[in-house]
Amino acid sequence: MAISLTESAAERVSSYLEKRGHGVGLRVGVKPTGCSGYSYVVNYADSIEGDDVVFENRGIKIVVDPEALKLIDGTEVDFIKSGLNEAFSFRNPNVTGECGCGESFNI
Repeated sequence: MAISLTESAAERVSSYLEKRGHGVGLRVGVKPTGCSGYSYVVNYADSIEGDDVVFENRGIKIVVDPEALKLIDGTEVDFIKSGLNEAFSFRNPNVTGECGCGESFNI
């Protein structure tokens, strides 16, 4: 089981945590939403809870709730800049379908 970061995502997280001045890593999860079932939730982790699963990749701790890990195991997190837009994107090998707008996925 693992969640990984591209170099671009790791650089973004590292620079943001440094700018923020606190935090232990990146928290990645999912929430039920949209027309296909789930959407990704990304926050900066300020702490690690007792049941969290923690991965380290490219020098960054990735913190995941064990229930979410069932849905996103094997996912690679990227950080994409396109013009004025920038966002994290996800390559999740478990996804069987996505909604037309790309905001949610199903397993």
